[in-house]
Amino acid sequence: MTRFAYLFERFPSFGQTFCYREVAELDRQDIALPIFSIRNPKDEPQQDWDTRIVERVHYLPEEKELLEDVRRAGKERKLGADIIAALDEWSRRTDFLRLYQAIYVGLRLRQMGIDHVHAHFAGMAARTAFWINKFFSITFSFTAHANDIFSPRQFEIGLDKLVDTARAIVTETDYAARFLRERFSHRADRVHRIYNGLDLAGFGHADFSSTPPLIIAVGRLIPKKGFSDLIRVCSMLAERGKSFQCEIIGEGPLEGGLRAQIEELRLKDRVLLPGAKPQHQLRQRLAKANLFVLPSVIDTDGGMDNLPTVIMEAMATGLPVVSTNLGGIPEMVIENETGFLVQPGDAGAMADAIETMINDCSSAARLGHSGHERARALFSIEENVREFCTLIL
Repeated sequence: MTRFAYLFERFPSFGQTFCYREVAELDRQDIALPIFSIRNPKDEPQQDWDTRIVERVHYLPEEKELLEDVRRAGKERKLGADIIAALDEWSRRTDFLRLYQAIYVGLRLRQMGIDHVHAHFAGMAARTAFWINKFFSITFSFTAHANDIFSPRQFEIGLDKLVDTARAIVTETDYAARFLRERFSHRADRVHRIYNGLDLAGFGHADFSSTPPLIIAVGRLIPKKGFSDLIRVCSMLAERGKSFQCEIIGEGPLEGGLRAQIEELRLKDRVLLPGAKPQHQLRQRLAKANLFVLPSVIDTDGGMDNLPTVIMEAMATGLPVVSTNLGGIPEMVIENETGFLVQPGDAGAMADAIETMINDCSSAARLGHSGHERARALFSIEENVREFCTLIL
């Protein structure tokens, strides 16, 4: 079996638990791959990562040391004339560090005898993998997620060049796969949909016993998550005389504004922002909840969710889900089967859906059970990682 290596922008990261789960499942299947990370995650919430995986990560050096390492390789004649010429031509142009990072990683991959590298996101790591391919003829693939394809940042090595050069492009939903195949029809055969996976055995099961009913939302406190809409919904539910508690678990730049909104709407006793939680605590809170809500919207830059992992986690716990009909969310949340979908920003419709769930525990449990069965059918980490390996290896 041909081995490949992973290249991440940062690993492991609290906001990208799906990447960690993929690597951990490969380890469980006795496929322990080299892991390179361009950045070392810092100031992140404490998580229960497997130290054996974290200790295996090779973090790239900072800029000064990186440049010195590449220059030393040049003096030792480890770099071909084409690589030297590319460095001279690129000079200090935008994204020039990707070339140096590619050389640093590529030399080590060559020493290891590895001829393929996989990156997550069509971003920094994928652009570095592009140059690894150009300099060392090491093929690459990448998993595209959400903003990296729906509202990509502009770089000279952009999404078009990545798709054109990659051996394979993996994405998480049928929605995203169609999006890429339509946009890059000449490379449609390289696009493959593989759902993210979960180890369903690691999740508890909701018993719907919380009094008052507990509404859980999870995600970074950023515009596309739509949490300000959820706070408005909670105000509407309070005005209707409904008893409930809402927790929005996560951290991010909008925290101050959301707290101010909660204060203004006099919801301090009903809506809590407890911050980010390690995975084991998050699973515990999900199991205590009555329903899960994610009010995703399209942000001003066109960014939106594709396959929010937290919805998969809620379904694995047996919770009904109320969300919006964006991206790949309707592939998980089936109307009146595993939950309810509303139009982004429609606070009234979302309030109605949530009220239905907290009024009728038996219906909520029925939808949650269907969601758990759907999660088991679609999101088994063991099966999805095996499918990924079949494609990459």
